[in-house]
Amino acid sequence: QVTLVESGGGLVQAGGSLRLSCAASGRTFSRYVMGWFRQAPGKEREFVAAVVWSGGRSDYADSVKGRFTISRDNAKNTGYLQMNSLKPDDTAVYYCAAKYYGGSYSRRREYDYWGQGTQVTVSS
Repeated sequence: QVTLVESGGGLVQAGGSLRLSCAASGRTFSRYVMGWFRQAPGKEREFVAAVVWSGGRSDYADSVKGRFTISRDNAKNTGYLQMNSLKPDDTAVYYCAAKYYGGSYSRRREYDYWGQGTQVTVSS
């Protein structure tokens, strides 16, 4: 049973930073992709960033390129999303997700495992 647990959300002023964590357990993730998605009130869940767990390719949504950085610590089985220069439009519940390597990184329907989400609120 794969379990993903997010943490690190909170309230921050515009221009500030937060780092989200995703603790993964239940299997070896070397051939998995870790993704971050977000869902704002009244909107669909959207892709934010993804990285191959073993290293290498990473992808970002255009809206976060240059501001967010995805990474992972294999020894801790933990992924991270460093978010800088936050804007009010970044306010959402952020979800960590995992899928087997291959296919699209940005299609949420391809992800098999999801965390419970963590709230990020950016005030203006």
